[in-house]
Amino acid sequence: MLRTAVASLALLASIHVAPVTCLPRGLQHDGPTDLSTRPALKGKFLHVTDFHPDPFYKTYASTDEDVACHRGRGPAGLYGAETSDCDTPFSLVNATFKWIKENLKDEVDFVVWTGDSARHDNDEKHPRTEKQVEKLNRMVAGKFLEVWGKPENYDDPDPMNDLLIPIIPTIGNNDILPHNIFKKGPNRWTKLYLDIWRQFIPEEQRHSFQEGGWFYREVIPKKLAVFSLNSLYFYESNSAVDGCALKSEPGYEHMEWLRIQLQFMRERGMKAILISHVPPARTAGKQSWDETCWQKYTLWMRQYRDVVMGTFYGHMNIDHFMLQDFHDLNKDTKKGRMLASLDGIAAQKEDDEMTIASAADYLLDLRAVWGKLPKLTKLTLAQNDDATDEDDGFLAALASWINTSKKSHSKNGGKGGKDDKMGGPFGERYSMSHVGASIVPNYFPTLRVYEYNISGIEDLSATDIQTRKPYNSAPPGSDQSATQLVLEDDSEDWVLVDTPESNTEGIEAFYESELTGQMKKKKPKKYKFKVPDAPSKTDPPGPAYSPQSLTLLGYTQYFANLTYINNDFLEGSSIDSSEDDPFSSERWKPGKHEGEKPHEKKKPKPHKFKFEIEYNTFNDSIYKLKDLTVNSYLHLAKRISKSAKGKANQVSAEDVDSEDDEGDVEDFDDFELTAEEVDDQGHKKHKKKKHHKKKMTRVWYTFVKRAFVSTMDPEDIEQNFGTHDWTVNDEAGEHFDL
Repeated sequence: MLRTAVASLALLASIHVAPVTCLPRGLQHDGPTDLSTRPALKGKFLHVTDFHPDPFYKTYASTDEDVACHRGRGPAGLYGAETSDCDTPFSLVNATFKWIKENLKDEVDFVVWTGDSARHDNDEKHPRTEKQVEKLNRMVAGKFLEVWGKPENYDDPDPMNDLLIPIIPTIGNNDILPHNIFKKGPNRWTKLYLDIWRQFIPEEQRHSFQEGGWFYREVIPKKLAVFSLNSLYFYESNSAVDGCALKSEPGYEHMEWLRIQLQFMRERGMKAILISHVPPARTAGKQSWDETCWQKYTLWMRQYRDVVMGTFYGHMNIDHFMLQDFHDLNKDTKKGRMLASLDGIAAQKEDDEMTIASAADYLLDLRAVWGKLPKLTKLTLAQNDDATDEDDGFLAALASWINTSKKSHSKNGGKGGKDDKMGGPFGERYSMSHVGASIVPNYFPTLRVYEYNISGIEDLSATDIQTRKPYNSAPPGSDQSATQLVLEDDSEDWVLVDTPESNTEGIEAFYESELTGQMKKKKPKKYKFKVPDAPSKTDPPGPAYSPQSLTLLGYTQYFANLTYINNDFLEGSSIDSSEDDPFSSERWKPGKHEGEKPHEKKKPKPHKFKFEIEYNTFNDSIYKLKDLTVNSYLHLAKRISKSAKGKANQVSAEDVDSEDDEGDVEDFDDFELTAEEVDDQGHKKHKKKKHHKKKMTRVWYTFVKRAFVSTMDPEDIEQNFGTHDWTVNDEAGEHFDL
């Protein structure tokens, strides 16, 4: 039976922090925060990422690579040089938090902030320093306090009284120096951010954060926790560490900590959100994580799919999502053993910063992968619009699942049916990651508000938390320090490849050959680790897979149209695309206004700054996401992968998703592999095929347009992603005058 509605809970307030007494020059302090008690849960949270504030930014400076909006004369606007690689002026940081305070302060239950709050090292005349990185991060942390802080409690010894809502940060690859390089902790940076974020990190998590820069926070006590992961220990570009297979590596310790804590969540009946900076991108052209870390992470997502309700990342600046396919797990990984190093699938290592050209290739790679998704079927759960009670609707869907599974099993001689190919009707073969676009205006500044199901907990009030005692996460009979990391106490931490432990004949043969001077070549070691338990077969799918309390319902995407707000260029001015190719392979983007001069005026005269809705999933006629479950995204990914009919290799009628309303479509089959392109293990070889453009459906066009936050001209999208024969302006009613 489905568990009944959860009893009364309360929002968790953040912990103690000293008052912010000074801010870097140029940052405005908006004064005291409204101290009124927060009302009941709203069922919303804010995701914001990649601020990259730049104290050297100058309005009307050049956007050229050698000056980076720091000098010269050019089109850099008051609030930023949109579509360029320049960083964020303080004016944009101030305006963003002012808008958040006026529009979102009382509308969200917590905030996830996924890193990169220092400028890039993009100007030789202004090299980054540790002091500068620290000041910029303190500044951004202070801006969160201005919105949600309670200044009268800063000197209160109770650390739970300093913020109205929890703020959960994570470390970005540019929040350290040198960028990307993060050594095993404790180190300078874990100690520094422990101080900068002292109001965000619970007292009981401070030790684990100092050890490795990771922690979790209960944002709804005894119900929901947000885990801040340190993805720099998984990051391919971090040469100071070496994956997640060896016990000596911080990546191994991090994964063990995550496994143990997720198990605690399961035992307590709680759910978890995971956040970090660098997402687990893994395509033919781009792999962001070390493969050993990706394997363990994906295994954890499979085993704890009943616990994890969503994952959120930044770093890549483009608005999109990615899927992890559990079928990509190695056999050894599923058995709890792993080589010290594994080859990934990408043709080359992670490129530190994405150009528009590399982003375009990456999106095409995603589409190719999604074209290989198994055929998806309509679910009773997704179609059950008549259900008025959440539990009844879920139980009806579960009953349908059981019946369908029985019929499928019977018809296929016990081998299962097409639902088995996707992990059952809830898509439990996959997990999904949200990747947010950035504040830094490489495109347009962007933030996102998610809505989640608060059925059964909607009447909770933040006032209930005032007397709440901090939860001791230690299991009974253990001290607190022991819960920070519990490694398996195995005397043997590796096994030989394909060598059964009971094979005494093989061992004798080995020593016999050694005595004769003909020693056999040693096989690589495989290091053992504990595989988490899978969800109970009697439990229903988790909130990431089926609608229930805490399931993500949808989101609203906000953007700031800086071309209009800066008000620097005459209406209708445009750039000759032959001279300014947005898909150039050059690493530096000077932006769409390169070579233009603002209209003559001594001082900027901007329009009023505001974020406006780019789109939301609740009334989106293109994406058609009924919720943000994995199954909904599987259907969207499959629709994105299709292209308009009219090309060769059309698919048969039964292969076309019956729910797809894009007209006549065909599978995107540009990446069909030949025998020569597959290695002995069935993996794709490190050879990248050329993408072939096809006619675009509205959903593919919209996905690309939104990825670049509506900054890409329709002609450029068509030139680089495929043609279309429908009117651009009528897709979802989205059109922006640039």
